[in-house]
Amino acid sequence: MSSELRLSARFRGERVTAGARFTFDVALDLGPGLNVLFGPSGSGKTTILSVLAGLLRPTEGRVTLAERTLFDAALGIDLPANARGVALVFQSLALFPHLDGLGNVSYGVPRSVPRRDRRDRALSWLRRMRVEHLAKRHPHSFSGGEAQRVALARALASEPAALLLDEPFSALDQRLAAELSDELTRHVEAMPLPVVLVTHDPALALRLGRTVTLLEAGRIVRVGLARDVFESG
Repeated sequence: MSSELRLSARFRGERVTAGARFTFDVALDLGPGLNVLFGPSGSGKTTILSVLAGLLRPTEGRVTLAERTLFDAALGIDLPANARGVALVFQSLALFPHLDGLGNVSYGVPRSVPRRDRRDRALSWLRRMRVEHLAKRHPHSFSGGEAQRVALARALASEPAALLLDEPFSALDQRLAAELSDELTRHVEAMPLPVVLVTHDPALALRLGRTVTLLEAGRIVRVGLARDVFESG
């Protein structure tokens, strides 16, 4: 079965995002591996993530994942966010301040996993992200890079069918962002799922993106290999 994530979405009238006004009309096929959405603030990148995750309902369109329909405006299908099998890591990370690192990652483990096994799975992901030492510490004591690793561990522990990342490295310095982006790439290559990463940083898009979708004002301008997309601009 294909693990492709497909989106067609349109909103009637203008949308306002980051102070920009645009008419949103997008169609995308996002295959397994890392897919980068690139464009300036207000171009519609986060709108795409919100539609895919089920946080925003377009006027028209359809969303499918691995040939499973998540949304179809014509048929009245609109699966709730928690039934889509899609993990979304926000720019703010949204870690629970009252839970330690292990508790935050355990929260992402599917409820179908026996309680006795959730802790082991969460600890395994903390190890993979090289932050096992944060298992008993709370988010207020995490560095920016540590918090990002815990947020990614929680998302991946949920065994998502697709992973959505909204500006995941924007709060980190250039060296740490490069280190984490390389690590993310290694994890993604080992998993046959679509990963959609939003950025407005061209250096990061070039570093990460095998496939880059360039957006402007709610529409797709170009899609292709990262270097080709930027050289043709």
